[in-house]
Amino acid sequence: MVLFLLVVIVAVVLGIIGAVAHGLLYLLVIGAVLLVADLVLIAMRWRRSGRQPQR
Repeated sequence: MVLFLLVVIVAVVLGIIGAVAHGLLYLLVIGAVLLVADLVLIAMRWRRSGRQPQR
């Protein structure tokens, strides 16, 4: 969970820098892609943990 939060923070910071700094729009794109990838990975982890067979 700590890794998830760290990646989200990095994505937000890259997005802010990319939006504010002139000519660094690619950082905004990298931040958005990183955020989406992180959300997909955490969704897959939650989905996999919910399908444990009960004994």
